[in-house]
Amino acid sequence: MPLPRPSRSPALYSRRKVLRGGAAGAGLVGAGLLGFPAIAQSNRPVFTHGVQSGDVTTNSGMIWARADRPSRLLVEVATSDSFGSAQRLRGPATIAANDFAAKMDLTDLPAGQDIFYRLQWQDLADVNLLSEPTVGRFRTGPGDKRDITFVWTGDTCGQGWGINLDWGGMRCYETMRGNRPDFFIHSGDTIYADGPIQAEQTQPDGSIWKNVVTEEKSKVAETLAEFRGNYKYNLMDENVKRFNAEVPMLAQWDDHEVVNNWYPGEMLISDDRYKVKSASLLASRANKAFLEYMPIRQHASDRERIYRKIAYGPMLDIFFLDLRSYRGPNSANDQATASRDTDFLGPQQLRWLKQEMLASKATWKVIASDMPLGLIVYDNWRDKSTFENGANGNGPVLGREHDIADLLRFIKHNDIKQTVFFTADVHYTAAHYYDPSKAQFRDFNPFWEFVSGPVHAGSFGPGEMDNTFGPQVMYSKDPGGEPNLPPSSELQFFGHVKIDGETEAMTVTLKDLNDKALYTVTLEAAGA
Repeated sequence: MPLPRPSRSPALYSRRKVLRGGAAGAGLVGAGLLGFPAIAQSNRPVFTHGVQSGDVTTNSGMIWARADRPSRLLVEVATSDSFGSAQRLRGPATIAANDFAAKMDLTDLPAGQDIFYRLQWQDLADVNLLSEPTVGRFRTGPGDKRDITFVWTGDTCGQGWGINLDWGGMRCYETMRGNRPDFFIHSGDTIYADGPIQAEQTQPDGSIWKNVVTEEKSKVAETLAEFRGNYKYNLMDENVKRFNAEVPMLAQWDDHEVVNNWYPGEMLISDDRYKVKSASLLASRANKAFLEYMPIRQHASDRERIYRKIAYGPMLDIFFLDLRSYRGPNSANDQATASRDTDFLGPQQLRWLKQEMLASKATWKVIASDMPLGLIVYDNWRDKSTFENGANGNGPVLGREHDIADLLRFIKHNDIKQTVFFTADVHYTAAHYYDPSKAQFRDFNPFWEFVSGPVHAGSFGPGEMDNTFGPQVMYSKDPGGEPNLPPSSELQFFGHVKIDGETEAMTVTLKDLNDKALYTVTLEAAGA
C-alpha cells in the first residue's frame, strides 16, 4: 500500500516533479533562491534550529525548518552539493499558529540518490528580506538491491541530564553521525516533557553537571508553548543540529513526550507538579508539538496518527508502532481474556499492521516498537503491582499480551518471514532471542528483538524478563542495577544495522557512546 499523501496546509506542502523537467519555481514572485539578486540586508529572517529531514522513501522525503517570524520557505533541490541544475520550489509559509515551523514533502525523487536541499526564509512582511541559505541532505531508498545502513536509539535529555557544553553536549549524536547511516530511527522519548532541566545536577561522584537552561524547560510541560519548548531545547545542541542536517530521522513517540507512563483517560491526581490533570488533554497538546517539530509525513485523513509504514527499497519495510495512544489503563495486566482494557495497539492499529505486513514484499520487515516485548516495565516500581508495557511477570498470555500473541500468531500462520523488532525505552542495550520452545505461549516463529538507548539520558537496568514468549538474553550492557547514571558514565548506546545488497543478510551491532562495537549478530536472509 502506498504511503498516504498529505493534503496541503499553511505549514505542510507537497511539491510534485521535484527533479524533472524545467525549473519548478520559474515565474514565481520572490527573491533569493527564486531568482532575485542577493543584496546586503539587515534584520533578515533566521533559521532558529537548523534543518531536518525524515520519513524518506525510495522517491520522497520530508524536510523541516523553523523561522523567527512569519516567513515563506524558498527551496532548491539538487542531486549534488554544487546545486548544478537545481530545481527551485516555492515552499510553505509559516506563521505563529504553528510556531513558525514548516514541513515540505519532496516527492517524485530519483531512487537511491543523494538529495541536497538549500533553503532560505523570505520575510512575509517585507519580501525583500531573506535569510542566509542553509543546506541539508538525505538519501532516498534504493530502487534495487544495494547496501542499506541505519542506526536506532531513544531517550533524549531525560532525568535532568541536559546540554552540558563543558562535556561536549549530546555527544552520542556525533558518534552516530560518524557511522554515515542512510537514516535514523528514534524509538521514542524524543523529549522529556515531564523532566525539567535545572542549571546544575549532582553526579554520583559528587561533581556538578552543568546544563544549558531555558524557561520552557524549567518545569513540566503543560501548555502547547512548553511542549514546543522541549523540542526547541534539544535542537539547541550543535551535535543534534549537525546530525539532523545529514541524517534523516524516522521518529515515533513513547510516554515522555507527554508524561511518564501515561494512558488515555488517566488523571494525574497525585502529581502536584501538574495543574492540568488530564493526560488526554496534555497528549493532545503534545501530539501537536510532536507533529510540528518532527519531519514526519502525516496521514491524509487522520492528522494525529503516528503509526505508519516507511518503504525503503525492495529489501526493507519499517512499521512504526504507537503503543501509547490506543492502550487501555495501566493495571495489574492479568486479564485472562482480551477486552478494551487489555488493548495495547488497539484493534484499528493491529488490523492495519497485519494488513501491511501481509502485503509486504520486502526481504526484511522491521517493527519499530516504542517498548520492548519481554522486558517487564512496572507502572509503579515501588510496589510492582501494576505494569506499563505488555510483560506482566510470567505466562500464560494475560492482559496486554493478548495483542502481542495475536500478532505473533498471525505472522506465523501467514508465513511472514524475517520479522525483527527494534526498540529502546529501558535505558540500556540488549539483544533478545524469542524462542517458542522456551515460551509459555508457543504459537509463533522465533524472532529477534534488539534494544538500545539512551542516546542522552540517565542509564538504568537491567530489567526483569517475562517468560510468556520465551525471550533469551543473548547480550546486555547496563549499569548493573545502579539507577540514573549520567551520560558521563558513558553508558549511552545506539544500534547499527547493515543489510547487505548481495546476500540480503542483516547484521546488527550494538554500540556505545565511543562507537565501540559491543555485540554483533548476522541474521541470514531466507533461502540464503
